[in-house]
Amino acid sequence: MASKYDGLARIIIQNVGGKDNITSITHCITRLRFKLKDESKANTDILKDTDGIVTVIQSGGQYMVVIGNHVPQVFDAVISVGHLESKSALAGGGDEGAEKEKQSPFNAFISIITSVFTPFLGVLCACGILKGLLALLTATNLMSDAGSTYTYLYSLADAAFYFLPAILGVSAAKKFKIPEMEGLLLGLAIIYPYLTDGAHEMSSLFGIPVSMPPSGNYTSSVIPIIAAVAFAGWFENKIVKKIVPDTIKLFGVPLITLFVTYCLTLFVIGPVSTFLANVLALFFNTINAISPIIMGAVVGFFWQILVMFGLHWSLVPIALSNLSTAGQDIILVAMLGTTFAQTGACIGIYLKTRDKKLKALAPAAVVSGMAGVTEPAIYGITLPKKAPFFRTCAIAGVAGAVLCSLGVKAYQMAGMGIFAYPAYVNSQTKDTSGMIIAIVITLLCLVVGCILELLFYKNESKDSSKSLEASATTNGEVLVAPVKGEVKPLTEIADKVFSSEAMGKGVAIIPEEGKVYAPADGTISAFFNTGHAIGLTTVNGAQVIIHVGMDTVQLEGKGFEPKVKQGDVVKKGDLLLEFDMDFIKEAGYSVETPIVITNSDAYADIIPTDAKTVVNGNDLITLL
Repeated sequence: MASKYDGLARIIIQNVGGKDNITSITHCITRLRFKLKDESKANTDILKDTDGIVTVIQSGGQYMVVIGNHVPQVFDAVISVGHLESKSALAGGGDEGAEKEKQSPFNAFISIITSVFTPFLGVLCACGILKGLLALLTATNLMSDAGSTYTYLYSLADAAFYFLPAILGVSAAKKFKIPEMEGLLLGLAIIYPYLTDGAHEMSSLFGIPVSMPPSGNYTSSVIPIIAAVAFAGWFENKIVKKIVPDTIKLFGVPLITLFVTYCLTLFVIGPVSTFLANVLALFFNTINAISPIIMGAVVGFFWQILVMFGLHWSLVPIALSNLSTAGQDIILVAMLGTTFAQTGACIGIYLKTRDKKLKALAPAAVVSGMAGVTEPAIYGITLPKKAPFFRTCAIAGVAGAVLCSLGVKAYQMAGMGIFAYPAYVNSQTKDTSGMIIAIVITLLCLVVGCILELLFYKNESKDSSKSLEASATTNGEVLVAPVKGEVKPLTEIADKVFSSEAMGKGVAIIPEEGKVYAPADGTISAFFNTGHAIGLTTVNGAQVIIHVGMDTVQLEGKGFEPKVKQGDVVKKGDLLLEFDMDFIKEAGYSVETPIVITNSDAYADIIPTDAKTVVNGNDLITLL
């Protein structure tokens, strides 16, 4: 299921240097803890200025993004959208016995399509660009489509599309954990020349009728081969490997897997998956037939949002199916304005902002945006500021409506940004009007995106007191000491997250005994699984964090014995936690314990006790 934190998660991943820069990720009660391959690749200032992030701390080889009490939800979103399960024990990567999170069929479909297409998407776009350029050259009579030069170049440009099932078979095999050669062979088998030349009998297999796709063959198809390899992965790993003797596994397993899967593909998988893909294509094409304006507006407005959640992949096979069956597509038309609207917004922000970091980032975002790569623009500039992002969505929606209403069509897969233009040349009729309209509309998106930011972008001063989901209804109260020991100003402890008061105001206690008691009546809102930190929401609305020790999350629960669990209702003075002070100190960690009010902004004043030492039950913090 999509999370409301998915957008923030993508910003975080982008600005820690991308998922390839992440060695590992975990979290404690307030912060995401990354180990990065190269911390210099992280855009720390952008992260610090992003709504939903309190600050960033770099210490002890860890890159820590401070979130607040809702860090578990943000952590789950980061793992989900970045597919980082293998890099986090908390997400299940280190627990083979953990039950895998169930996905809805639609989310599972999106995950599969994403993982299968991603490895060769760059090559696919490169071939699309070349194919589009050839169409442009022949349309303008600069090259003859009857010449040998055209034939050779077209064979290169079209190969990725013609042999698409074979390419997808390889990447799908990786996804479904079967040998890549088996995936390749399944893809090649359904586009074998005997099945595509029309000169051979193909009406039945073993006397059972075989139904081919409407196009007559499986060249350029997407869904059938992915479904076939998905079945092969289940069939081989769950059944075949268990029944074939070890002595003949080398050839016996692929023989059975390939034979059964190939037959099933021709009888069931191919016809059914092709039918479903055609139904989806018919759905969007029907919307377009009813109202091209509505179709273009919906796809244009939501495309960038779909990209954020990875849902745009559900439309890619439809676009490819349209191109292979009908020779044209409108989805690739409807989303065309998105990259130019983003790029224009970056230009406008660059011209207006006083933020030196944004000025440094914007030029690179503009260049990559013109080439169709909008991640730097989205995750580095517009999305963190929110309003510019949604303004670009509105521009793209209008552009999509206009393009579709004018009858612009895409005739081949091409690149993004300015490299998408050749896709709108009809190579059959040599008509370039679609490309000309596309150029005009996208240039308008660029200009309007820039103008809107010049008019509406606001240079915001840095908010030094970011509120972490402050309660809307809080009343004054007095919190008692949860720990016996020496009282110390929060600003004097070693951890910068707490000493800077970025998490909120409070005090610290140097414990004299290893027990933590409830400082007020309330509910345990968070209790991290390592036991070192507790979140308590009092009945009067105060949000309190009690963090035992500095960096004690590294102990992974050793030395801590929780007495309550998350969700429990507690009374003031109830025992919440016992901890082994000596063990923690011998392990090299400080036992300084911050007590922090994370919704400090909800109070007129927060007054700590002036006592030097306290025992459990003494007044510690007064909230006004």
